[in-house]
Amino acid sequence: MRWEVIFDNWERLAGGLGTTFQLVALALIIGAALALMVAMARISQNPLLAWAGRGYIFFFRGTPLLVQLFLIYYGLSQFPAIRSSFLWPILREPYWCAIIAFALNTSGYTAEILRGAIQAVPRGQIEAAQALGMSRALTFRRIILPIAIRYGFPAYSNEVILMIKASALASTITILDLMGVTRTLISRTFAVTELFLAAGMIYLVITLLLTRVFARVEARLNRHMARR
Repeated sequence: MRWEVIFDNWERLAGGLGTTFQLVALALIIGAALALMVAMARISQNPLLAWAGRGYIFFFRGTPLLVQLFLIYYGLSQFPAIRSSFLWPILREPYWCAIIAFALNTSGYTAEILRGAIQAVPRGQIEAAQALGMSRALTFRRIILPIAIRYGFPAYSNEVILMIKASALASTITILDLMGVTRTLISRTFAVTELFLAAGMIYLVITLLLTRVFARVEARLNRHMARR
């Protein structure tokens, strides 16, 4: 085992890890905004909006992330209309294609989490807000959404961890994230076992730290339910 390969290239691995964090953070922020809109469409009384939200969730949950990534990066460039549009400066960059694919994918899962959490809010609390004269928008902002976030947080924390691990797919479109840097170093040093093991341990440590952080946040959100 040539452990010196890891120590000699730790700065490059750290740079790749920084790119991974950027991809995941931007994808989660954009995905959360999209997910809220899709979830509202999913529970809408309008049949057209409800079916549109259901179809969106079905597609992005039912197809592999790798296929979605390839469709955006390789597929859209096949259309002359796309290449001549104002979107081409963004869609020709693998970095932004990865963020778009990750955001769309995670928004499908997050929307379904939000949909279930919103529908799980006790009807009595909504009726109490209405009895106090709150408007529908105010009830959603002050009553429904905070409770739904508390209900859906455990499932969403799992989605964040899955997104971090799935971000390794960005290396398939030439992005030098953690996995991309690892593959590049392997092609130069042929230290396959050492570098893959190092990358795996980095992902494992990140997952462990996030699990601890999410557990603390969940305990704080539900502190009113803790036994004294």
